Amino acid sequence: MSIAMLSATPPPPSSRTTRRTGKLFALTGAVVGVIYGYDTGSISGALVFLSKDFHLTEAEKGLVNSILVFGSIVGALIGGKLADALGRKTAMLIVAGSYAVFVALSAVAPNVVVLDIVRFLLGIAIGISIVAAPLYVAESTPARIRGASVAAYQVATVAGIVITYFVNWGLSGGGHWRWMLGLSAIPAALVLIPLLRLPDTPRWYVLKGRTERAVEVMAMTDPDVDPRGEVAAVASALARESGGSARSLLRKPYARAAFFVVGLGFFCQITGINAVTYYSPQIFEEMGFTGTGQNFLLPSFVQLASLAATVLAILIIDRLGRRVVLLCGIGTMAVMLAVLTAVFAGGALQGATTWVGFAAILLFTAAFNFGFGSLIWVYASESFPAQLRSTGASVMLTADLVANLLIAQFFPSLMAWAGAARTFAGLGFLALVALVFAAVTAPETKGRQLEEIQDYWANGGRWPASPAPVRSDALSGSAAPPTTAS
Repeated sequence: MSIAMLSATPPPPSSRTTRRTGKLFALTGAVVGVIYGYDTGSISGALVFLSKDFHLTEAEKGLVNSILVFGSIVGALIGGKLADALGRKTAMLIVAGSYAVFVALSAVAPNVVVLDIVRFLLGIAIGISIVAAPLYVAESTPARIRGASVAAYQVATVAGIVITYFVNWGLSGGGHWRWMLGLSAIPAALVLIPLLRLPDTPRWYVLKGRTERAVEVMAMTDPDVDPRGEVAAVASALARESGGSARSLLRKPYARAAFFVVGLGFFCQITGINAVTYYSPQIFEEMGFTGTGQNFLLPSFVQLASLAATVLAILIIDRLGRRVVLLCGIGTMAVMLAVLTAVFAGGALQGATTWVGFAAILLFTAAFNFGFGSLIWVYASESFPAQLRSTGASVMLTADLVANLLIAQFFPSLMAWAGAARTFAGLGFLALVALVFAAVTAPETKGRQLEEIQDYWANGGRWPASPAPVRSDALSGSAAPPTTAS
């Protein structure tokens, strides 16, 4: 990298160009999130009917769910390297194309073996997407709104789950499970159009030494900062780092950050959210609700409440901070799991008790999306410097998916073996452990630049007492204005 490469600031893009680019970023992230949410939730309804068509055993039902998660683990493991090597944008193009192909193939699967193979491949695409998409948004968004922008991906994901439940309800009368699985192939193909028009992130361009392009895109995506100063800061941070391998996460100063993100990712899923997502018709039947229509419609209202909770988190996440949102969400989950334990321990469910259980499921799911659901994407993209960011996100989300795999495979067996009361009591205990873990380890990163957050981990999990120094543009010899938290 030379001085000449950053010696001249490119002409600022017009406000019209900036608004258009922002809309394309928002549209792309939203559509990818909706598709991810839809593909995650669609099996909950389809499984009821395809189990009859394919004459599945209980073990085979569990495999249809867990094989997607297993593929997601593989995708998350390779997602970071793919996003670094080919770019965040290219990784998302691969994801969108894979979604379209494998979703369509799952809808025409002739038997359960083919369905499992296709769902495994779809899972790989999902694993890549949950690494690449938040990175793409976080690295293209100003610090003052980054939390809300990344959390908006979770809003889109929840919206996708809401859509899938209403679609499942609408198609349940005829048992059209192939349509339930296949409809998302259409938006997956359409999202390729805006993706092709968008640039990659400034930080990835710096990572690859393309500083002129980085300055140009920085000016396009964040008109509130000096693009030369920001790109110089990113380049300086990259120059101080060596290597982006998972092994780097085990060494100081990032071992503490790695412990935090792995723990957060694991607790996010092991506390049981996808037990509700995957098996809600069975849970509501256990509560005493009867009728296919009712057991398909009630989860739709649960997800609508979750969507409202996620929107609320977005409205306050950059005002109140990450910790308040995260801890309130986990605490409410623990309380609702205690309520569910009491409801199922009371014996026969009927009348008001049944609706208390429904309300607890609704609030539990909403609390997850308010706290864990909104913040995991933010912390995954914030906790490491640029050269380790995608690797760290992969590690965090791999831990998340391992816990997800355990829930997907063993929750039905655990319900049958231990009973609903003991199962939800165990999840409640795990939620309390998660609350303590988050209270001790989660940093408050509101308004911090991505390069600034690494100082927290380098300082032993504390923000440096002295104010951040004024950044100097060492590459051009001129001083860059300090970036202030908002």
